[in-house]
Amino acid sequence: MSSISGFSSPISPREALFWGDGLLARGLEEIRSDSTALSEPGFWAVLGTFEGEYTFARFAQVERALEPPAIAPWMPGALHWQSSMSQEGYEAAVEQIRIEISHGRVYQVNLCRVLKSQIDPDLDLLPLAVHLASGNPAPFARYLRIPGMEIASASPERFLSRDGSSILTTPIKGTALSAEDLLAKDNDENVMIVDLMRNDLGSICKTGSIAVPRLLALEKHPGLVHLVSDVRGQLREDVTWSEIFDATMPPGSVSGAPKSTALQIIGELEPTPRGPYCGAIGWVHGDRGELAVGIRTFWSEDERKELKFGTGAGITWGSDPQGEWRETELKAARLIALASGNEVASLS
Repeated sequence: MSSISGFSSPISPREALFWGDGLLARGLEEIRSDSTALSEPGFWAVLGTFEGEYTFARFAQVERALEPPAIAPWMPGALHWQSSMSQEGYEAAVEQIRIEISHGRVYQVNLCRVLKSQIDPDLDLLPLAVHLASGNPAPFARYLRIPGMEIASASPERFLSRDGSSILTTPIKGTALSAEDLLAKDNDENVMIVDLMRNDLGSICKTGSIAVPRLLALEKHPGLVHLVSDVRGQLREDVTWSEIFDATMPPGSVSGAPKSTALQIIGELEPTPRGPYCGAIGWVHGDRGELAVGIRTFWSEDERKELKFGTGAGITWGSDPQGEWRETELKAARLIALASGNEVASLS
């Protein structure tokens, strides 16, 4: 990896940054949208949206930083959250997906909604990233600030980890307050997505190299438990990052199975683009990289007048519409409360 040093000079206002995996990247050199950029030398922060748009930002300096750099406290003022889908609309969409499943068109679809709140356009999300790292520590937390986009993520989910020819994905499917609250549906969902990811990796990996070393493992995260599995493979020779993205994006755990049909249904039912939510956020340096699924993620774009956050649930034939709505509330509640200044927040 290019120059890595101890954390040094203070952060400047609006300075372009990437933080994640104990690394702080500074000194923005260029921004590209073509994944062929990743074949060029340097440390690249990577942002891929759910809809398939990419941003690659090359940084000149990489420093060790176990936590995002501390600055002023997060003080957002009053936040009033609105949802892209009402409870009635969300439950109707769940029923529509169940109809599609009954017709044999699809097996599982991840159905999401986007919450948003007006904010002061001068509000910086770096203090939010620090606040999340303290109040909701997550193994794949990230912060990214580049012109036109700022993201503070507390993602618990690895999308892709690459080290040379070795590649690993760790899908999460199955979320509850405790292990006792997990349902048979959660196991079924996880196994379906494992099969999907085996298929995705199989198109870029050596024949016979795909393995599932961990299946339906229980992981505890702040306020929640998840079912987690690992899918690992050995890449074929000369596979490029472009080919890796083409084969695996968007992440299977936040789309559905079969993926192509699930994406069509998502496009029909969800009224708002997901953007960086459910995309990929991370870094690439040569043949190494670590990408997280963009869940538990806040972001602000362009004029910075809105803070957004996505939440969703995996829908199967066994889904209860009210229960799936409650799952989206459960996943959002802790993070929205933290973003709102540790106060109880309404997700209307």
